[in-house]
Amino acid sequence: MDLTKPYPIATPETAPFWEGLRNEQVLLQRCDDCGTWIFYPRSNCPNCLSTRLNWHQVSGEGTLYTFTVTRQATAPHFVDEVPQLIAMIDLNEGVRLTSTLVAQETDDLKVGAKVTPVFDHVSADVTLLRYRLA
Repeated sequence: MDLTKPYPIATPETAPFWEGLRNEQVLLQRCDDCGTWIFYPRSNCPNCLSTRLNWHQVSGEGTLYTFTVTRQATAPHFVDEVPQLIAMIDLNEGVRLTSTLVAQETDDLKVGAKVTPVFDHVSADVTLLRYRLA
């Protein structure tokens, strides 16, 4: 059985996001018509349906909305990452994303804690956005 980890495959809508991560930049879309910050990347604004979306570099900093410690692998591909710290992060721009936390001690993790991005270069083509306590 092949247990190669599944990694994201860029689409025309998501390619700038993944390219930004490779360059250690967090890029988000923002609607030119209504000003809404957008994540996940898409072709139309979820607020006003405009197609006038542009990419902007942001700090990637935010707040820990919630998290869980998985003590069993969520899939066989991730058995080497147990315990895995899965988190929802509220970025300063108001969007929420799901990621994983890089932490030594789970006792230090608290909902509402400030977090900062970590760029995990898993290959020459793929960089994942993870988080650590600020």
